[in-house]
Amino acid sequence: MYNILICDDDRDIVAALKIYLSGRDYTLFDAYNGEEAIDVVRNHEIHLILMDIMMPKMDGISATATLRRESNVPIILLTAKSECSDKVLGLDIGADDYITKPFDAVEVLARVKSQLRRYTMLGSKTETSSSGTYTIGGITLNEITKAVTVDDVPVTLTPLEFQILNLLIKNPERIYSSEQIYESVWKEESIGSERSVAVHIRHLRQKIEANPSDPRYLKVVWGLGYKMEEQGYDRH
Repeated sequence: MYNILICDDDRDIVAALKIYLSGRDYTLFDAYNGEEAIDVVRNHEIHLILMDIMMPKMDGISATATLRRESNVPIILLTAKSECSDKVLGLDIGADDYITKPFDAVEVLARVKSQLRRYTMLGSKTETSSSGTYTIGGITLNEITKAVTVDDVPVTLTPLEFQILNLLIKNPERIYSSEQIYESVWKEESIGSERSVAVHIRHLRQKIEANPSDPRYLKVVWGLGYKMEEQGYDRH
């Protein structure tokens, strides 16, 4: 059972999304501005948020920024076509995906299932095992426990950040284009993927690099893509 929060100041949209998501293994919560959304997340275990951008009291961008300081719950922004700059800003501050209005049930369900699958994979914990552990320099990733440490200090990653790191750390020195990363992690066609990948790479660097502006591990290969440099690589 997953708990999904729908936040939009348009009650008709909230009602429509509830219809789309009803009859499945979801418990649905609603909010009508960013402040209400934050209250719901603080008082309930929420596994996914559908968040409108333009709302009174606190908009979706501000709410996403606040929530990212407290939680890694997946956030899908609900945006109008005219809000292109807001989509980019939303991704910059930590949103995981966006759906452009008007949307249809098939797209909503597909994106909801995709984000929940990633969140569940990252959140599932098993007994610690030495297998599935990858280390480059001071960075260690355990594929089984979904744990990441940097210089023995635990680091909290979003599901997408974890999967990007998992892909790169398992294949040191291999260069992946933005399109390859997107298709491997998002499991979708890579049309217009470069911006989304770049945003998540930047967030990942901020968490695993001592100096994100001069990264030691997660490198850009200009014109080609990204790679993890093989410094002290080890696999157990």
